Amino acid sequence: MSRFLSTLLLVTLMLSNAACAQSSGDAHLINQALAAAPDEMKEAARVLAYKDDGTYRVVREGSNELTCVADNPGADNFEVVCFHSDLEEYMSRGRDLRAEGMSGGESVVARGEEIEAGTLAFPTTPTTLYIRYGDNASYDEASGEVVNSQLRYVIYTPYATAETTGLPTTAAGPGAPWLMLPGDWRAHIMITPPSENQ
Repeated sequence: MSRFLSTLLLVTLMLSNAACAQSSGDAHLINQALAAAPDEMKEAARVLAYKDDGTYRVVREGSNELTCVADNPGADNFEVVCFHSDLEEYMSRGRDLRAEGMSGGESVVARGEEIEAGTLAFPTTPTTLYIRYGDNASYDEASGEVVNSQLRYVIYTPYATAETTGLPTTAAGPGAPWLMLPGDWRAHIMITPPSENQ
């Protein structure tokens, strides 16, 4: 009987340690991903993380309109993104195509063809994407923070032009908003606040 209890205790401890390790790892992924989110939206945002095969898993379910994605450990540079739920179908399709072996650029072209064909939905109203990135950016597990990084804001405004928005098509200065790809389905307002070193 005592051997049975000892074995049961050992198995329980092993499972408990595995669960703690899993929770700790997921906590770091959540911290990473939410580093790109506005403070007031972090608590209820959904969080995704990369799996070894390049697909994604849900780390945490959300209850607001924001989805955040942790850094891709297989990429050269650190980058985490958050996007509005109206972009989910477009982003999900991109994840699927990249998992099938397409490059990021190839997936954009393929999705554009699907949007034009009416087989893939893309928002028709302004929709926001948040990106935290940096050449020297990284995640510090001790502090639970992303360091040496900066934010970029992308507001998709399909088919917008300089005339319809009153925005220039090049940045007028550090942090100034400008319109990229005017007239295209991917037209978007770019806002890149200066980094602390600028």
